[in-house]
Amino acid sequence: MISVDASRAPRVAVAGLSARLLAQSAARAGLNVVALDIFGDRDTREHAGMWFDIGGNGLSIDRTRLYDALECAARLPRMLGLIVTSGLEPLAAELSRAPRVPRFIGNGAQAAAVRDPRRFFALLDEAHIAHPEVRFAPPADRDGWLVKRSDGCGGTHIERADDIERVPAGAYFQRLAKGRSMSALFLAAHREAAVIGFAEQLTVEAGRLPFVHAGSLGPVQLPAHIAARIVEAIDAIVWRTDLTGLNSIDFLLDGDAFDVLEINTRPSSTMALYEAAWPDAWPRGLIGAHLDACLDGDLPHTLDTLARTPPLYAGQRVVFAHEGFTASQAFSDACFGDPVCHDIPLPGARIEAGQPVCTTTVSAPAFSGLRDALDREHARLLQRIDTLSRP
Repeated sequence: MISVDASRAPRVAVAGLSARLLAQSAARAGLNVVALDIFGDRDTREHAGMWFDIGGNGLSIDRTRLYDALECAARLPRMLGLIVTSGLEPLAAELSRAPRVPRFIGNGAQAAAVRDPRRFFALLDEAHIAHPEVRFAPPADRDGWLVKRSDGCGGTHIERADDIERVPAGAYFQRLAKGRSMSALFLAAHREAAVIGFAEQLTVEAGRLPFVHAGSLGPVQLPAHIAARIVEAIDAIVWRTDLTGLNSIDFLLDGDAFDVLEINTRPSSTMALYEAAWPDAWPRGLIGAHLDACLDGDLPHTLDTLARTPPLYAGQRVVFAHEGFTASQAFSDACFGDPVCHDIPLPGARIEAGQPVCTTTVSAPAFSGLRDALDREHARLLQRIDTLSRP
């Protein structure tokens, strides 16, 4: 376990489309944070001692800016390494081998075992783990099928097959299946896994994209026999792939049956739910646990969160702009002073229609109260946009 001297704390670089969540968790672990992302939100900068802009055109990462920033970060003293989140999945193996950048803390080359759809679904079949039907050539009748790119994230890589005229290179087809959209967050080391909890995934339809990630609710307490089977599936996958650190598995739950969809081989946004629900279990944040697993091979010795009722349940929901606007000083300040708001844009930031504005978070003593609470906060934030960021 990493010991932290407040005056000479180790540094860690965290990078992705948005680095706020990782920066916040790493700061909780007592680390000096170097954040690299495309937004530079106010609360990201609050938790990071240094921030680098790696934004490209639109909501994308610029490769040259990324590598320039990482080379700068690597020269800083006491740099432990780099942790990536959503948006950098396609570069994970490359970053794990790249010279002059901080050492990669997480899944590098081994991520291909689950990110490559041909290998992943063959692995699931070998382990007798259920998944929706998959094809690598267009079905004769595309109705009821999805097209997925293996290098995407956040649902932006999923489209309905009958809406696609030209199939992207490397994409695959997956039959649309029914069930409750769920995920499980787990830690892995030395081919063993410790499952932290289950969460319900929230999605919205955005134009041609039917399942854009919009938040999550949790922890979800599943019946013991269902939870045990999902844990068994995770154990089988980790044993075969040697994944390390924080990962999440997406699946559909239909009654007692579940279908695995994909694995995210990096820390997930659902970290926030479990840190809020069980703060005593993660006094150094889940990034602290990720470092223990990746650097020392240590998993939590006693992890009973799946069977323990949390003192609080938590929910998070992304607020998307209905129309384009520029964040005013008043809007940014109001959000920054609101404990419900995260990923807060700087004054003057331009946010186009359909782009994320911020993330709202709530907690409740019962899971059933989360949706209503999130709906209220969502409506309040939209009203704030109308009143504080309109000419």
